Amino acid sequence: MCNCKDYSRRDFLKSSLMGSSGLIALNNFREESQSPYLNFVAKKSTRDHTVIQVIYLKKPVPTWPYPDIDIDAEMKKINSHLDNFEKLWRDKDRDWDFNFKFVGRDLLTRDQDDIAQYKKTVGDVDGIILFQLTSTCMVMIDEIIKWDIPVVLYNYPPSGHDWSQIPNIAKSGKKVDVISSSNYADLEPYVRTMDTIRRLKQSKIIVVGPHSGSDRKIFADKYGAEIIPVEYSDLNKVMDTIDEKKAEKEAEKFIRNAVKIIEPSRDDIVLSSKFYLAVKKMLAENEANAMTINCLSGFYGGHITAYPCLAWTRLLDEGLTGVCEADIKSTITSMIFRFYTGGKPGFVTDPFFDTNLNIITQAHCVSATKMNGPSGKSNPYIIRTHMEDNKGVSIQVKMDIGQVVTSAQLVDPNTMQISTQKITRNSDRIGGCRTKFECKVIDPETGEELSAEKYLHNYVPPLHRVVFYGNYYKDLQKMGKLLGFEVVRES
Repeated sequence: MCNCKDYSRRDFLKSSLMGSSGLIALNNFREESQSPYLNFVAKKSTRDHTVIQVIYLKKPVPTWPYPDIDIDAEMKKINSHLDNFEKLWRDKDRDWDFNFKFVGRDLLTRDQDDIAQYKKTVGDVDGIILFQLTSTCMVMIDEIIKWDIPVVLYNYPPSGHDWSQIPNIAKSGKKVDVISSSNYADLEPYVRTMDTIRRLKQSKIIVVGPHSGSDRKIFADKYGAEIIPVEYSDLNKVMDTIDEKKAEKEAEKFIRNAVKIIEPSRDDIVLSSKFYLAVKKMLAENEANAMTINCLSGFYGGHITAYPCLAWTRLLDEGLTGVCEADIKSTITSMIFRFYTGGKPGFVTDPFFDTNLNIITQAHCVSATKMNGPSGKSNPYIIRTHMEDNKGVSIQVKMDIGQVVTSAQLVDPNTMQISTQKITRNSDRIGGCRTKFECKVIDPETGEELSAEKYLHNYVPPLHRVVFYGNYYKDLQKMGKLLGFEVVRES
């Protein structure tokens, strides 16, 4: 086994892989997204779209906003907007079909018996949007909130005064929020969130090796994803079925797109590619869309023969989720953002601070190359070993300087810790994992630079955070209302 020290990818391929009659042309592995089970929602349900119940509300005899309001005309106007949004939003900024349908669109008056009867007609829905057309509808709103389905009350100003009660109801733990806006497009974050709720409930996560059983239960109960525990031996059995030639082919693909290879040998990369194919096969067999593994204990204990770093890079670039260290919290956090953003992967990080320079460095040996999603560009990457023991295969990815990112973590099922940062530099320092980028902590609304020291002293365990391209501070406020978590700024 050679120690291929700082070879260029051309030298490496020439010396070790050119036994074949040439290499296939690549398009950043784009063909992988065509695999039939990479649809971002496991085939756990026959429903392949999000269903949102629309309900119009009015009092029997309108007064506010004015007595002679034309209710039919108001409903027709809103329905026209909803029809347009179904077409406009379906494929917007997403790497998969955003299939959703507004159903119902019924008018209810202020009568509890009316609401009780109507409830029987509401089927399997992922959320409810209430359009308040007149004042004095709180009796109906209260009853609908009791159905325990995420609810958004839309108030086109001026429509009524019941919006004023919603913030306190939300603070009590009910999954409800209010919009008071003249722009109906402000519904989009809530529709995305309802789609996220559906996809989470239809998801399956494989956890390999020892992990927190309590996390498995409470996060499954809260977010609905099925979490499947398996042993290292189960994964090894699948790995034994992988054809060596296919693994070599995958290694060729990965090497061809790299800037260079520093430490790993050809055999190391082929073995990691074999691990990747085994993971793909296990996901397909279980109709799962995410995996996390207790990699350190598994590798140090001799239970697995390869680190998952390369496999996770490939999965993340394809639109699936791979997370190290059997970290269910980071896995669920990653999936929430993945679904909400339409495909963006998370970078699970072991951050460290330098208060002297007022920076935080995000660092780990696993990273996607396509941080804007599977259809986005691939960032340059170098093939490295896992930093802590200089073994296996890991990836050093160069991130985009100036990019604003959101750092987030479900520290428990009901609390999302977040901060907003801006990437200032990629780091090549020796210590601290392979992919490292320095960030300034910034105010999410003004962009003003904030104190890293304050962030340091506000930090809440666990260590891991998940970093995503983009500023999602305002989105998280809305997501949290319907998903049932509190958003806490760390900086």
